[in-house]
Amino acid sequence: MAQRDSDPMSRPAWHTLLGPLPLDATPQRRPVASEEILASPTASAIAGWEQLVLHLSAGRAGLRTLLVVLDGTGAVLSASDAVLYRTGAPTGVAQTDPGAVLQLSIGGRFEEDGSFHGTRWHSVAVEQDGEDPSGNPPPASRASRTWMGYERWCWN
Repeated sequence: MAQRDSDPMSRPAWHTLLGPLPLDATPQRRPVASEEILASPTASAIAGWEQLVLHLSAGRAGLRTLLVVLDGTGAVLSASDAVLYRTGAPTGVAQTDPGAVLQLSIGGRFEEDGSFHGTRWHSVAVEQDGEDPSGNPPPASRASRTWMGYERWCWN
């Protein structure tokens, strides 16, 4: 029997919210705005700000993306962690029941005292028969059932 994408044992250890990162993972470091915006007179408010972005792919099982924003002095301003899980039949196996996409994320700002104030999101979408898993919208005659929720978080 083929292993389903939803099997937690088949996922990499990093494929979890706030989980450990692979030792060889290297984030992309880039400015928070385009060169055009940074050249404008109003860009002084974000001069030197950078974002670190790490994209990790688990193939058909999902992905994880982390983002950290740094100010011009290198201080951490905000961060987010988002994990997407996709359940359904493995590649090459016919899908007999609806698959689902689960997204868990947390993001917010860091205060000078080191506390974190943010929001945690939990979103679920169910794939319908014949729906394109690439993200193309379903026909107008059929819509996916979606539930979304969020919580406010504050850590000191």
